[in-house]
Amino acid sequence: MATLDPRIDDYIANSSDFARPILTHLREIIHAACPEAEETIKWSMPHFMYKGILCNVAAFKAHCAMGFWHGSLLFPDVEKSAMGHLGKITSLKDLPSKKELAGYVKKAVQLADEGVKVESKPKAAPKPLVVPEYFEAALKADKAALKVFDAGSISFKREYVMWLEDAKTEVTRNKRMAQAIEWLAEGKARNWKYEKC
Repeated sequence: MATLDPRIDDYIANSSDFARPILTHLREIIHAACPEAEETIKWSMPHFMYKGILCNVAAFKAHCAMGFWHGSLLFPDVEKSAMGHLGKITSLKDLPSKKELAGYVKKAVQLADEGVKVESKPKAAPKPLVVPEYFEAALKADKAALKVFDAGSISFKREYVMWLEDAKTEVTRNKRMAQAIEWLAEGKARNWKYEKC
């Protein structure tokens, strides 16, 4: 028999009225399909472990969710979202049958037993930084500011560019640009006020 984690009992008890029967039902099915599953809390939600993460459940304001670690293999046509792999679950009627749910859990156990790894999606290349001409001209007019800007990381530069580009009016943009040049000449990052000393 599975060992139940009292933190998950608390999680269920503190969930909304609609969520408690859903979470209890999912928990029972997971343990029936994988009696060796161990319970824990990760990222503030119930997780069920079997040779790594098997699956998780969560309750939100108006729906519940269930996600599988090997979800991309179990549900190849479903993109995992905030609603997990089973979509928004607002009542027990939104769930597949017990048999179908148990089948998903058993397939996840089989994948874990086989040591199947979940491949992560390759990260998209970051967008190139485009420094507006008006800012380039202002930087070239102040050698100290230009030197600091050129030496900064891409995120350092991007913060200044985004701040200028987000200005709603030319007057605001020009005020920000003058401030940016001053701060850069002093060697300061855009959000220097919030940096730890």
